[in-house]
Amino acid sequence: MGKYFVTPTSLKTHCGRFQASFALQRTKQNSSYCRIFRFDKTFASTEAAKIYAVTQGWLHTSMQPSIS
Repeated sequence: MGKYFVTPTSLKTHCGRFQASFALQRTKQNSSYCRIFRFDKTFASTEAAKIYAVTQGWLHTSMQPSIS
């Protein structure tokens, strides 16, 4: 997603539903940035959880100020 690398994933909960999360990574010259976002909301399928994670990752990266 532009300057960032977003990795969506889902985790099966103890009740059989799926929890969404994504990792956000960026490397620029000699510095790097990595952050993991986890959500409390659960979903009926792993696909739904991953779609939610991708959407949240896109929203997060699109609201970042541009660094020149």
